[in-house]
Amino acid sequence: MKHLLIIGCGNMGGAMLAGWLAAGVEPSRFSILDPGMESAPDGVALYREASEAEAAALHDTVMLGFKPQQLGALAPGLQALTGEGVTLASLLAGITIAQLKATFPASDAHIRVMPNLAARINKSPIILLEDGLTAGAREDIFAFFDHLGMATWLEDEAKFDLVTALAGSGPGFVYRFIDALAEAAQELGIDKEQATALAIATVDGASSLAAGADVSPATLADRVASPGGMTREGMNVLDADKALVKLLTKTLKETAERGAALSAGAG
Repeated sequence: MKHLLIIGCGNMGGAMLAGWLAAGVEPSRFSILDPGMESAPDGVALYREASEAEAAALHDTVMLGFKPQQLGALAPGLQALTGEGVTLASLLAGITIAQLKATFPASDAHIRVMPNLAARINKSPIILLEDGLTAGAREDIFAFFDHLGMATWLEDEAKFDLVTALAGSGPGFVYRFIDALAEAAQELGIDKEQATALAIATVDGASSLAAGADVSPATLADRVASPGGMTREGMNVLDADKALVKLLTKTLKETAERGAALSAGAG
């Protein structure tokens, strides 16, 4: 994997590119095809038309970063960029390996990639699923995406939408929790600005401790919740009838089902 062409460099593609550059990957290893992008980072080529990227002929890997609903409309104009000798990686939620192979049959290999926006600060889980990679290419791809946080291979595509709901959409749910924690504190009388700052700092510290701990989050929760104490009283509310688990199970289920709907809509 010598040169990556990013097609559609929006929020996610931009976050990943920023993460790679922050990790020390040379800008010359990237180019972007995006007619709506104003400018690219120094050293990264920016093309407005597919013909420009084709003429440059720099890339051996293409990453699709546009909306999955655009696949049918954009794919015909991308065939010349995704032919023999090119590995195709896709950020398109819900679009399966079979659909990628059917749409870009000439590509040497096809990869589904699911990061989240924490790729910008090199703290994203990166879910990878592939078809067609050699053993050496698989190692190269893993190392390249691992720059963005924690890469992991998924072998069962049937679980991809569910893993996406957890690791890809998960930050949105965490942000909602932070906002709800702050809003609850407001309702009980704390100033909005202070409540928000305290909620963010609390979640930041707790997640950092969980990431470095040698025990599970459940064990950590029990360690800070002394019997009869304040924290335990609050956790009793969250634990009653597994209310929080049920809510998040429903959240992940409906998120994953949307991935299946996107796949069906792409045909």
